Amino acid sequence: MLTEEREGEGVRVRVLNRVFGIPLFTEQLEVVEWDPPARVDMAHRSFVRGVGTWELHDRGGATVFVWTEELWLPIPVLGALALWCYRPFLRRLMRGSLANLQRLIEST
Repeated sequence: MLTEEREGEGVRVRVLNRVFGIPLFTEQLEVVEWDPPARVDMAHRSFVRGVGTWELHDRGGATVFVWTEELWLPIPVLGALALWCYRPFLRRLMRGSLANLQRLIEST
């Protein structure tokens, strides 16, 4: 945590990022939209730029969790190519994280 506040817009955290399982860089994330329990938007404020969004939707008595990321790297053309190549690996990692979260929720 980089701020004393633990919730709401303006909260900043530092996160260690791994690429292909290797810890490569630390980035800062900042909450830029806070609408509990429906939505939180986190802006990437380091080398990686963009916004990640977590949303909860009620679908017929079930809660659906949607996680989207719109990212870019500040290197023209090469940054977009790197993210495009990494996309399948990142998608697999995110699906694994969501499966782990689901198991944790179901075990409580």
